[in-house]
Amino acid sequence: MSGDLPKRIEIHEEGPREGFQFERAIFPLGQRVAFVDALTETGLRHIQVASFVNPRAVPQMADAEAFFGAIRKKPGVRHTALWLNEAGFERARVTPGVDVSGTLYLYTTDAFSQRNNRCSADEMRRRQTGWIARYDALGIGIEAAYVMTAFGCALQGEVPLAALDANLDWLEEQFPKAGRALPAIYLADTVGWAVPTGIEARIGRVRDRFPEARIGLHLHDTCGAGLANFHAALRMGVDLFDASVAGLGGCPFAGHASGAAAGNVCTEDMAFMAHEMGIETGLDIEALIEAALMAERLIGRPLGGRVMHAGLPRRAPEAEAWD
Repeated sequence: MSGDLPKRIEIHEEGPREGFQFERAIFPLGQRVAFVDALTETGLRHIQVASFVNPRAVPQMADAEAFFGAIRKKPGVRHTALWLNEAGFERARVTPGVDVSGTLYLYTTDAFSQRNNRCSADEMRRRQTGWIARYDALGIGIEAAYVMTAFGCALQGEVPLAALDANLDWLEEQFPKAGRALPAIYLADTVGWAVPTGIEARIGRVRDRFPEARIGLHLHDTCGAGLANFHAALRMGVDLFDASVAGLGGCPFAGHASGAAAGNVCTEDMAFMAHEMGIETGLDIEALIEAALMAERLIGRPLGGRVMHAGLPRRAPEAEAWD
């Protein structure tokens, strides 16, 4: 385990998309827009706003085009979207205000891939080859490759390192061996089972294969280990993370679809820990707290953020501090 902390980290916000899609209720468009506009003023540079998916299956995302059309754009802030198939991608690509970038999705288990995509993990890898060609034809850079359920699967159980290796093998064939630069490799703790030792083992595995690759983590706090996992990753020099303000979101297959358990690791909690450790984030934590409290009022129940409820520590003026 390395002790070299990054000097600065990058946090991508997923609260609007993960949070509003995860909830059963459909919230007024104006309130959702106000929430995203508040996040846009926090220093975040990447905010995932909505999904372009089947509105019959996910009615919470039925107005994605109107959502993007109403949010306030700001130079330097990217407002991105998620899609699962060609139809969703085409909707996103032609919608004004969507910052489109290429993303690939890989799976460690057949069960989770079948639930999400109606295909095996191997078939999903073959489909991603088609997405590479599609992005290339449109001049869209591939920025990230996600390995879903990298730390465990609620539908299939333990995920051995060999299942991660199968996806690393595929990435090696598609990128270095094909003369292409690797995208960021995200390890997703989709169901929130990761613990620090697992974080270290899997980051180490990726580093062994691709020493120069940028590694990202998508962490959930389902079992309460989210910030411990974040800390373990920092100690290994990881500088790229997904998070959700107030802990919005979660995985509907992780056993907490009622909203009674924690979702994603909180953006403001991550930022607070990083700042206290001397790591820059570029984020305004007080503004993040205000956005988190706004989300809590909108959702209508207590959310899982710690800093949003505790507030920032009160520092004594230097003249009054103890010698």
